[in-house]
Amino acid sequence: MCKPSKPAMNFIRVVGLFSAGRIPRTQLKLGSIRRNLQRRFYAVESDIYDVVVVGGGPAGLSLTTALRSSSVTSHLKVALIEGMDLGSSREWKPVEGTYSNRVSSLTPGSVGFLTDIGAWHHVDRTKVQPYNAMKVWDGVSGAKIDFSWDAPSYPTTVTTTSGIIAYMTENINLTHGLISRLDELGGVEVLDKTRVERIKNGVDDGEVDLNGWPVVEMSGGRKLTARLLVGADGANSPVRRWAEVESRGWDYGRMGVVATLQLQGSGVEGQKTAYQRFLPTGPVAFLPLPGNFATLVWSTTPKQATQLKSLHPTEFVALVNAAFRFSHVDLQYYESHTPADLTDDIAWRENATPVDESQVPPRVIDVQDGSVAVFPLKMRHADTYIAERVALVGDAAHTIHPLAGQGLNQGIGDTQSLVRAIEHAVLHGQDIGAVLSLENYVSERYTANHVLLGVVDKLHKLYGTDTAPVVALRSAGLGMVDRLGPLKGFLMKQAAGI
Repeated sequence: MCKPSKPAMNFIRVVGLFSAGRIPRTQLKLGSIRRNLQRRFYAVESDIYDVVVVGGGPAGLSLTTALRSSSVTSHLKVALIEGMDLGSSREWKPVEGTYSNRVSSLTPGSVGFLTDIGAWHHVDRTKVQPYNAMKVWDGVSGAKIDFSWDAPSYPTTVTTTSGIIAYMTENINLTHGLISRLDELGGVEVLDKTRVERIKNGVDDGEVDLNGWPVVEMSGGRKLTARLLVGADGANSPVRRWAEVESRGWDYGRMGVVATLQLQGSGVEGQKTAYQRFLPTGPVAFLPLPGNFATLVWSTTPKQATQLKSLHPTEFVALVNAAFRFSHVDLQYYESHTPADLTDDIAWRENATPVDESQVPPRVIDVQDGSVAVFPLKMRHADTYIAERVALVGDAAHTIHPLAGQGLNQGIGDTQSLVRAIEHAVLHGQDIGAVLSLENYVSERYTANHVLLGVVDKLHKLYGTDTAPVVALRSAGLGMVDRLGPLKGFLMKQAAGI
């Protein structure tokens, strides 16, 4: 074994004395030892950061907020880069009777995390709708399953959060709460309206060895060097591309249609329940918002998505009501053919279609102007979530079909796990950007996300056909699960993140 050089022995000796408290910190204010120690454990240079987060959506904001709210990581030097103007989220004020079509479902587990980091306090509760029941049924056979914590067949040992399955809220309400909490905490440099132009490796300039550290070049010419670079920058993540991490998957050949709906009556009672019907073209979901409003998420063919986007509001409302009440054969007719008198045709068919109104959503009477939007559906999963000095969270790591409403919750789960990994590294004197320090994160999240992605993908394919044998088998399976209270309770707990 090679004997350390004399300078190295002196350095080790002084570090040992410093760690034991036998050398006062004031004696280390000058000299290379103190500079080396600082560079080893945390950033001190003006544009060298411990953590640089690219992406100011819910995943990026929740990560930076969690790092600042933790007593273990609050001293880290953190920057957040976002191409859009975060001022609109910061200054957002709720407008009564108006809702964005960008709405997400938050599980009790996700809300618990947001509460722990102090962000949920800043979310406007008047714009949040919890629901405690969900009705799901096969659009071909009519087989159904009802989810509710109040079901008598569930074990009394099941722990819930006031019987709530999930909370619906606008994305901007959530980002407003997160950035308000971040502003309250302070200590994070927020660089919005700033694009990432290029990412490259740092170098050893003889004074500071930053070889292998990511250097983020931004619009305006500024450069930030990161001990850990976090990609929270969406499905087309520049951070993931720079790290040479492949993302694999496929497009579904389907489009998601979203809209904000106004309901008949007060909607208060009905809005405690969410509804989802599986059609051969894709699921159509009705998710509650406060008062007499709801959000629509309809997964369908590109042809029908174009049709829905172009319809007059009266025709759109009629077709949405039909989607939860008519047979799949009638709906296939409307997909392939749009009658000149669509509203009258739907009204005529409705008179001949018996419907148990207690099993379907409240009637829609209007659609909010400008709220109908269309987006492509796809599934993607990165080969890994980490590389040397890089971590990926949220859509940068995975993209899921919206039928389970779990996309945002997956991102928040990533954030929780990554923060734990960073805290562990700090507490044990490890380099937070080293792959070894990040391995717990990927081991916790990768398999869990992969299983959920796979289950949702298989559900999409299983219900995307009206072939008789497949319909019979899936209907029998759905009915069996509906009758097995403990199994249904387990599935609900997994979906709720509790």
